[in-house]
Amino acid sequence: MKENTRLVLAGRHPEQFAGVVNTPVFRGSTILSRTMAEWEDRKKRRSRDEHGATTYGRFGTPTHHALQEALAELEGGHRSLLFPSGLAAGITALTALLKAGDHVLMTDSAYSPTRTFLLRVLGRFGVETTIYDPTIGAGIEALMQPNTRVVYVESPGSETFEIQDVPAIAAVAHKHGARVVMDNTWGTPLFFKPFAHGVDVSIQAATKYIVGHSDAMLGVVTCNEEVWPQIKATSQDLGQTAGPDDVYLALRGLRTMAVRLQQHQAAGLLVAQWLQQRPEVESVLHPALPSHPGHALWKRDFTGACGLFAVILKPCSRAALEAMVDELALFGIGVSWGGYESLVIPFTPERTASPWAGAPALRLHIGLEDPEDLIADLERGFAALAQTQAKESAA
Repeated sequence: MKENTRLVLAGRHPEQFAGVVNTPVFRGSTILSRTMAEWEDRKKRRSRDEHGATTYGRFGTPTHHALQEALAELEGGHRSLLFPSGLAAGITALTALLKAGDHVLMTDSAYSPTRTFLLRVLGRFGVETTIYDPTIGAGIEALMQPNTRVVYVESPGSETFEIQDVPAIAAVAHKHGARVVMDNTWGTPLFFKPFAHGVDVSIQAATKYIVGHSDAMLGVVTCNEEVWPQIKATSQDLGQTAGPDDVYLALRGLRTMAVRLQQHQAAGLLVAQWLQQRPEVESVLHPALPSHPGHALWKRDFTGACGLFAVILKPCSRAALEAMVDELALFGIGVSWGGYESLVIPFTPERTASPWAGAPALRLHIGLEDPEDLIADLERGFAALAQTQAKESAA
């Protein structure tokens, strides 16, 4: 089946719910058995890891099982697990694969809270982390150590948008017996297939494009068969679970994700191309633009682009930047992305291994509004920036 068809059908079993199209919301903790034989059978099925088998609500309800089944199929992995946030998903995967004395290689472009967890929490328990340049590719071999157990990638980085050569990095990691963990939130299951590119564990903040409506928090880990037992056991050891209402919203959002992403992609490219022509703009960090340093890798490995990218402005004062952002009416100021609404936020990335000189910088998420209206809004913002600069020059 084609991808859009699979997106509609994956994880759906209406025959189990009186023909209801969407898997209902199951809010439950206790799962009753009528007989001891049924109880023992439930436990055996769960110990055999049969899909949908459960003995307690924390291990998932039919609502959870439907989304997990769909996401594993779409990403091309063995199994998926759900978490209360993308960060919870990421740190559980890392905790599952690491122990005291191990070494991790983490890309300098990684989501900052994940980086902080490695350095501040796992570092306290004897895990060593080396931050590497995201553009290193196969050169990462020079950083591998005998105790390197995980190589963490995020492509593109969700602030600075470097595209990583994931297959080359994965080949080196596997040669040295390390696992590759990837944050695939930007690519989504539709635009990047992590397991086809050598990834062992894929993380997504389902809060973003899977939910798609800025009204639920959710994370997902999808993994290959080899690491599944470690991921599953650690998730249960840490008591990780996700609320069924948020899971239901993700299931509902999943069905329209392809349609939404096509609009995000088309509008995002239109706005990015327009920004490239603005005299106030130094550069536009959008992987689908031929001018992007990682465009060739993006074109090779990805099948599309979402609505998230960054803009580096030419030097201006903080007051001028604030005047521009404050003037925007259609872009909300907020840290998330992937919803139907457009967002803007200034940022200064945390860097260790690779220098960053792009300032001032704005991260934009292009939502589902008409791109002509968004461009007109940005024009008003640039006018406010110019007006503030003129006042500063006259002062």
